Amino acid sequence: MGVTGRESNTPTLSEKGRAFVGGFVAPVGRSIVAAVRPDDLAFGPDAFTVPSGRGPVRVTWLGTAGFSVEHEGFVVLVDPYVTRASFARCLRGGIASDEALVARHVPRAHAIVAGHTHFDHALDIPAIARATGATVYGSRSCERLCRASGVAADRVVDVESRLAREPFRAEVGPFELRFVPSAHSAFALGRVPFPGDIADCAELPMGPMAYRCGAVFSVDIRVAGRRVYHLGSADLVDAKVEPGVDLLLCCVAGWTTTARFPTRVMRAVAPGAVLLSHWDNFFSPLAAGAKVLPAMQMPRLVDALTSEDKALRVGTVPILGGVSL
Repeated sequence: MGVTGRESNTPTLSEKGRAFVGGFVAPVGRSIVAAVRPDDLAFGPDAFTVPSGRGPVRVTWLGTAGFSVEHEGFVVLVDPYVTRASFARCLRGGIASDEALVARHVPRAHAIVAGHTHFDHALDIPAIARATGATVYGSRSCERLCRASGVAADRVVDVESRLAREPFRAEVGPFELRFVPSAHSAFALGRVPFPGDIADCAELPMGPMAYRCGAVFSVDIRVAGRRVYHLGSADLVDAKVEPGVDLLLCCVAGWTTTARFPTRVMRAVAPGAVLLSHWDNFFSPLAAGAKVLPAMQMPRLVDALTSEDKALRVGTVPILGGVSL
């Protein structure tokens, strides 16, 4: 089955019988739905069809909302965070990138996109940019963070200012990156956590709370006839999205606090498949594998998404695992 392959008789998770999610066919009912784990939704190695005559588009999950998208030797990173500072370390104050982990897990990049500048999305971006020479695309907050961290001015693009004037696109090798204004879920008692901009990076390393959200973007990645859409927080600006995406990289954390999130996502993005992300405990090291954060309610989310499109394929991959399109 290709990326957008459809089977109109595919049931949702809440229906009795069997449901197809992530290449895994399982009997479902209310009691089993409650027990669905991320591993049960895993996309298999051949979940998607790679057209003959070209190399694959490889999408790798880096944990949290981080992804690497690679094609023809070019690498685009989105929200890469591999340091994963422990909760205790975060409580002590200033946190810095683990350069050994950066070198091991993200040794190459041509472009880095910052969807927003909370620490679990942006902490490692300056270190990766310095090490790889990649160009960084992000908000004014991201620009301030990168410049204060020693990234050259000509390697940082202020997407926020450009989008205020007109739609902004960037070409990176075979990739076209289309930046889309988006929104952060208000999961902290009805508010966006750590709102506002990063205004002052005079004292690096900064504590987690200094990593203000900044402007929020999604990125529509177009390459080799495929569209991969990164939604790094569980909210969106519906009217800004062009539907018809092959693979949606969808944040799970906070989705229950966003009104009609599954319905809005499906109608705005109209994906052929969904790869769930940002459901893992990012205070736990990469080496420990993905551990589910509490209150993610992933079965409910899968059920709600597939209720909008019974042919939708929804799945997961392990940390540092991926799919080829």
